[in-house]
Amino acid sequence: MINIVLILHTPRRASVVHIAVGVAGQKSLAAAMDRFAPTACPRLIVKVGSSLLVTAAGEVRRDWLAGLAADIAARVSGGQQVAVVSSGAIALGARRLGLAKGGRASLEDAQAAAATGQIALSQIWAELLGDQGLTAAQMLVTLNDLEDRRRYLNAAATLGRLLTLGTVPVINENDSVATEEIRFGDNDRLAARVAQAAGAQGVLLLSDVDGLYDRDPAQPGATLIPHVARIDAAIEAMAGGSSSGMGSGGMTSKVQAARIATRAGIALAIADGRVAHPLARFAETGRGTVFAATGSAPARKAWLGGRLSVRGTIHVDAGAVAALRDGRSLLPAGATGVEGRFVRGDLVAISGPAGIIASGLAEYDAADAARIAGKRSDEAGAILGHAPRAALVHRNHMVLA
Repeated sequence: MINIVLILHTPRRASVVHIAVGVAGQKSLAAAMDRFAPTACPRLIVKVGSSLLVTAAGEVRRDWLAGLAADIAARVSGGQQVAVVSSGAIALGARRLGLAKGGRASLEDAQAAAATGQIALSQIWAELLGDQGLTAAQMLVTLNDLEDRRRYLNAAATLGRLLTLGTVPVINENDSVATEEIRFGDNDRLAARVAQAAGAQGVLLLSDVDGLYDRDPAQPGATLIPHVARIDAAIEAMAGGSSSGMGSGGMTSKVQAARIATRAGIALAIADGRVAHPLARFAETGRGTVFAATGSAPARKAWLGGRLSVRGTIHVDAGAVAALRDGRSLLPAGATGVEGRFVRGDLVAISGPAGIIASGLAEYDAADAARIAGKRSDEAGAILGHAPRAALVHRNHMVLA
């Protein structure tokens, strides 16, 4: 039964805990893996990449998908609620429409392929999950559905209700209406955002690679990183690209997804999806990369920290950087410049002398923020002609990078 999870107490697995993220002992790795067992992870989000679902010829890998459906059923039987973020609609639709370049030659082709492929993909999921006695539900979302607070809460409520009813939600980006400017662009980050909305405790990214390596896996001596305690510049530098050419993600998007998930208190793992029964294999062997949750931010700040549509940048001096790290709001006096076109309530990045240090919701439109940048509060009032707000970005609407 999958919920037993054989939690990696073997000498072989303990021997590979090492490397660039620091020496971690057998107990820490076992604890990280334990995060995906039903007892510690009542809700799990499983992301499936395009190259796993659809062959290069555009055919669905039904036998493999049937095995995954059986894995999901075993986890549900063990008490775990599971939602799936499923790629594959564009690849599947492109074959049915005879489109070149897998349906990605143009935005119009991708939208048409998504519309055609999504209905076929949902039918396949419903059929194979139904064979396991499970009811599938479909949710298509756009970036704005999860970036807008009210729509995010609506999506969260729907996901929560579907999971408590015992269904398996199958989620994808609504590529038939998404544009280049307002889309996730990859389902790795979408899976992390869905995990936040669903109140999940774990995300498992099934991929055409078996985890994060210290260099290109094709290079001699490349070593799998089994456990990442903290995402830093060294970890980000290890990220490469997608080897299949079918999807839109890659290791960079997976590390970005891990950053979104872990800062919200959600563990994330990358595991090999090319094997039969990938969830069972991951539970039995633990082979992959686990990113440990680094904290558990309040719900609103977790949502804010995962937002992707940054509208502008406020540059600040070193004194403001110190104040922000001390938990204070960003005052106009600490700003040195403003970039971008944003309005009050938009997400902006806050950049210090060494780079991005935070993001938050702007209290001013870009034009007014630029007018009072570097000014004291009494000066700001005179410039604007009305009593100014207390901050450019208030601490309650800000998250540190």
